[in-house]
Amino acid sequence: MATTDWDDLRFFLALARSGSVRGAGAALGVSHSTVARRVEAFEVRLGARLFDRSRDGYQLTDAGARMVPDAEAIEARLAQLERGVLGADTRFEGPVHLTCWDSVAAELLLPCLMAFTERYPKVELRVTADTRSVNLSLREADVALRVLGPGMQPPEHLMGRKLVPMALASYVAVAHAGRLDPDAAGGCSRWLGYEDPAPQVAAIATSAHPDLPVWGSFDSLELMAAAVRAGLGMGMLPCYIGDRDPLLQRVQRPDVRPMADVWLLSHPDLRTTARLRALRACVQEAMEGLRRLYAGEAG
Repeated sequence: MATTDWDDLRFFLALARSGSVRGAGAALGVSHSTVARRVEAFEVRLGARLFDRSRDGYQLTDAGARMVPDAEAIEARLAQLERGVLGADTRFEGPVHLTCWDSVAAELLLPCLMAFTERYPKVELRVTADTRSVNLSLREADVALRVLGPGMQPPEHLMGRKLVPMALASYVAVAHAGRLDPDAAGGCSRWLGYEDPAPQVAAIATSAHPDLPVWGSFDSLELMAAAVRAGLGMGMLPCYIGDRDPLLQRVQRPDVRPMADVWLLSHPDLRTTARLRALRACVQEAMEGLRRLYAGEAG
């Protein structure tokens, strides 16, 4: 039988999960052509076809589908072994991966991360900003900052600490406030919509202006802030974004409400890893210093 190494299974699982070589390449940090080449070579060594190719992407064959549970079991076991070794590491050196839910929140942490790298120059820091659900058990990240709705708890298998509350407020462009603030004399406004409207529906219903129409669709907080700055309408934004932007201002009628909580998540197997323990302490201290901004008390 052909010899299979972990890299074969790693590329196989990434493609099985994403259904496209581009998605698998993004997950693995390699080019899509590398994914296609590696999977094809794996199939040749096995003498079996694992994927059917079509214009819609890659679909698992019956043989490929049967391989997935065993490959995932091997993946989980290797990750457990890796966490066991890393958990006993007392050195302040080596790579650490911090993931944050968006680029603005990551930017706010940069002063603390600068101090962290000066104190621990042998630690190699990687920071990513995305909202996807990373698998900390498989070490897709070491430390994750995530936003959870009020009352929500992180998964039981993770170590979580609630850091700061996050508040929401309504904003208009300073340059267009007289026209767009519904409480200004002659003001007439509309809400700018998010691509996913469901969370916004409830937020608008409990706002100071529940009867205004919703217009447009913007798929990120950064785009929403830019649309508000451009004077397209009134936007609902987290206070840590809106209150820091000199081109934005809150609407006249108080409209600050709790939105969520920021949590610091990591895997319990890595509780005693020296460099990760130091990074968690650094992030926790930085977020505590930003508490009033996140809570909407600094505007």
